[in-house]
Amino acid sequence: MSNATLTKVTTMPPGSAATTHAPAMKALSPVRVEHPGMEALRMFLRNPAAIAGMVMLLAVLLVAIAGPWVYPADPFEIKTAPLTPPFSEDAWLGSDYLGRDVLTALIYGGRATLLVGAVAALLSVVIGITLGAFAGYYGGKIDTALMKLTEFFQVLPALLFAMVVVTLFSPTLVTVTLAIGIVSWTHTARLTRAEFMKFRGLEFVRAERAIGARDARIIWKVILPNALPPLVVSATLAIGASILFEAGLSFLGLGDPNQMSWGLMIGSSRQYVLSCWWAVAFPGAAIFITVLAVSLIGDGLNDALNPKLRER
Repeated sequence: MSNATLTKVTTMPPGSAATTHAPAMKALSPVRVEHPGMEALRMFLRNPAAIAGMVMLLAVLLVAIAGPWVYPADPFEIKTAPLTPPFSEDAWLGSDYLGRDVLTALIYGGRATLLVGAVAALLSVVIGITLGAFAGYYGGKIDTALMKLTEFFQVLPALLFAMVVVTLFSPTLVTVTLAIGIVSWTHTARLTRAEFMKFRGLEFVRAERAIGARDARIIWKVILPNALPPLVVSATLAIGASILFEAGLSFLGLGDPNQMSWGLMIGSSRQYVLSCWWAVAFPGAAIFITVLAVSLIGDGLNDALNPKLRER
């Protein structure tokens, strides 16, 4: 090859035109990916109704937990004359037909009502998720048997079945809680079954099976975390339903007579509702506010955890 065919390569100084007109490489900033949990929390905090429900529920919990220390008294003690109207000097919210202070009963009764509602809802959710997970994951005969059991409990009148359970055993707080939890798990079981049937054939579940993961790991650590959003909403709403259930049983005289609750207050004063309306109205208002607060929180969680609603 001759020298004429060789090209001469020269280096240009940094300040030359060739360098100044060369296209500059733009630095790429890393894309910030937000965690889905933080996004759901932000969506929940942007919901005014959900925040209002949270404030109401926290207020009820604060009164029920701290009230007995701030206002120590016996809710069954006769403090004043029977049927004392509200805003009296001896009874701020009046007294019932026996002369018991309505305010004291309201404060102490909140503990029992909220405890029964929370524990009964937890029990129903645990039963429903367990049976629904097995039915949706395994399918076949296991699914058929568990769904037949679910249908059996679903067609039974829930209140009547709970009344039978409480009547057969002593009507204590534990018995009432177990009765409510046993009869109210069917909706959670069906919802869990549907979620597991949706996830069990997806790629990430098949990948876990391919690497030899056990069924217990796939059910509880792989599928269940992905199926939690609708189950969390269902569990929240189950608390309100359990509170209403306890109030209904106590209203019928099947609550614990040795433990003050809002339902017991309404049930014991139902015959005096015209002459002693405050003994029924105030605990009824407390139940209404609590169930409304739980429902608003449940709706807020549904909007925050549902991706389709989150895009609105």
